[in-house]
This record gives sequence, C-alpha cells and structure tokens, in this order.
Amino acid sequence: MSAQHEDGSRSERKERTRRAILDAALALTRGTSLVGISLRQVAKEVGIVPTAFYRHFDSVESLGLSLVDESFASLRELLRDVRVRAPEFTDLIDESLAVVAEHVRSHPAHYSFIARERMAGPERVRGAIRHEIELLTRELAADVARLPGTEAFSHLHLHLLADLIVSFVTTMAERIIEEPAAEERILDDTRTQLRMLLVGALNWKSPR
Repeated sequence: MSAQHEDGSRSERKERTRRAILDAALALTRGTSLVGISLRQVAKEVGIVPTAFYRHFDSVESLGLSLVDESFASLRELLRDVRVRAPEFTDLIDESLAVVAEHVRSHPAHYSFIARERMAGPERVRGAIRHEIELLTRELAADVARLPGTEAFSHLHLHLLADLIVSFVTTMAERIIEEPAAEERILDDTRTQLRMLLVGALNWKSPR
C-alpha cells in the first residue's frame, strides 16, 4: 500500500470517527443538554477510549460549537440562494419558509439541538447560536435593503425588520420540531404572520 493511500485511509478513518462523535452527541442530548453529558459518555457511545476524543475536540463544549456551525452553514447558503432569486417580499417569504421547513425536515436532530442549547447550553455554545442568528439577520437586512419598498428605511430599522422576520422563522422551526405532524399548519400560520407584518413594514417611513 502506498504512503499516499495510507494517508488517505487515515484521513477517512479520522473523519468517520469525528462524524460518529458528532452524531453521538446529537443522540445523547435528545433528552438533555450538552451540560448534562460528558466526553466519557460520548466516547463510550462511539466505541473509542476517552483519550481518542481529544484527537478531534478539546472538550464537549468545542464539540457543541462544531455542531452549531454545522447546523447553520448549509441553511445560510440555501437562504442566500433564495434571496438572490426572490425579487419581491412575498417571493422572499414563501421561498424562505419552504426552504427552512425542508431543512428542518432533513435535519431534525440538529434543529432539536439548537432549540435546546439556545436556552440551556454552555455559555460559549449559546453565544455561538446568538452569533449565527445575528449573521442571518445581518445578511437578510442587507438583501431586504435592495428590495422595492424599503427606500424609506433607516439602517437601524432595516435591521429591526430583519430581526423580526428571523425571530418568526426561528419560532416556526422550533414549532415544527415539537409538532412535525402540524408542519403545514405551522408553515401557513407563519406565512400569514409575516405577510401581516410586511403590510405595516412597507408603509413605514423611518424618521429623518
């Protein structure tokens, strides 16, 4: 076997173990939070010795940070694509909500993790989730500023509008996780709420 092939196999094994650790943490936190599990529990779930855990993460908290990053990365990319395609507010709402609902359906463990850790996780993990939500808000505010009807908004008010929209969508995702059978109703309710919000928003003029 060549040295290059050995290096490739080693890297693949390492990545498989890292993936198994992340999946084990998602499974172990279903009924609790990261603060309620230990790296020994995670290592046992994966079938590795605790020292092997440190080859991938330096603590359960750093493992949690990786899960936060993984949870948001693909969603942010999908929503960017929607905002590029959607020229009007109603298109933006409809397509974004559909994308989020599909993402929740495809990654339920990640969304359950975020919903729990947002309130009960370690401080650094809670901070990372807040940061990711803030990034979503900033990106949305920048794109909303290019849509017709927002010319009279100040920078602050654009951010406040984006913050409201992201809050509605975050709540929708959490409700879908809690009641997956009610997804269609939750999606319709959120769509209506956002359209009601935008009726007022598009008639808003920021004070000069």
